[in-house]
Amino acid sequence: MPKTLRLLPALLAALALPAHANWYLDNESSRLSFTSTKNADIAEVHRFLVLHGKVDGKGMAEVEVELESVSTGIPLRDERIRDQVFQIGKFPSARINAQLDLRPINALAPGAQLELRLPLRVQLAGQSHSYNAQLLATRLDDRRFQVVTLEPLVVHAQDFGLGPGFNALRSSAHLSAISLSVPVGAVLIFTAR
Repeated sequence: MPKTLRLLPALLAALALPAHANWYLDNESSRLSFTSTKNADIAEVHRFLVLHGKVDGKGMAEVEVELESVSTGIPLRDERIRDQVFQIGKFPSARINAQLDLRPINALAPGAQLELRLPLRVQLAGQSHSYNAQLLATRLDDRRFQVVTLEPLVVHAQDFGLGPGFNALRSSAHLSAISLSVPVGAVLIFTAR
């Protein structure tokens, strides 16, 4: 058998890798941000600096958010959010899960996009809640794809029992009000391995 014919199965297996491989979140290129509103009309955008995640070969996606990595630009506010709202001593992370159909994403040519509407499950502060998300998946190249929120996902503090933490934060920061509805946006980049 000629050498090139013997290499053909290995080459085809390597080209098919992304279709069956796990996809891992690229934390450096990804972003999860949220908008807070205080005193009725002051909105600010914040983010989490440390994310972990993967999509397995069957399309089960999970993103873990290290809540300690919250970054608002004000260290004292970060500390208050970590301790009073998230209670990171008991609940150090949040999780977002979804089931994806990878076939249409794997079939995309580089640069092509696909709109997705799918349910997400968010686990935060020991509670879980489902949301419907509108997302845009873009195939960046043969080993990477990106998922972004087309619309912010509005997370309600009451869904996770965080109302008392928001009230404590409002009181310690001497604010008249903090919105209990928090828009969340994401740019997530996954790489095949």
